[in-house]
Amino acid sequence: SVTAKTEAKHPGITKIDDAHFVVAVREPAREGRANAAIARALADYFGIPISRVRIVLGMTGKKKIYEIP
Repeated sequence: SVTAKTEAKHPGITKIDDAHFVVAVREPAREGRANAAIARALADYFGIPISRVRIVLGMTGKKKIYEIP
């Protein structure tokens, strides 16, 4: 579960618990740019290829669920 913060001055990931993260990205929430930036940030955080990060729910909202197999 991810809470998105778009157009952030200080991008980064804050771990709330084992299944919930707050991800701040510089990109705006337009044309899927923020979703792509969040996926890249999660891939970097977990040290996995971006191809393994997939959004399941929340394409247009601040609350999102990403699948990381």
